[in-house]
Amino acid sequence: MTAPMPANWRKSSRSGQRTSCVEVGRVADGAAVRDTKDRSAGHFTTTGTQWTAFIEALKNERFG
Repeated sequence: MTAPMPANWRKSSRSGQRTSCVEVGRVADGAAVRDTKDRSAGHFTTTGTQWTAFIEALKNERFG
């Protein structure tokens, strides 16, 4: 099955002019994520629940 392709990709404003970051796009029930350096490699998708849990973990510094 092919992952849905989002219409609009966004890069974090905190990334500045750096190219070593990820881009996020909205899909029907969540988000798609891809590597800015290698967009042709494709992307993966998450559900809305997974994406929310990931963002909360980032905010709570659980990856440090």
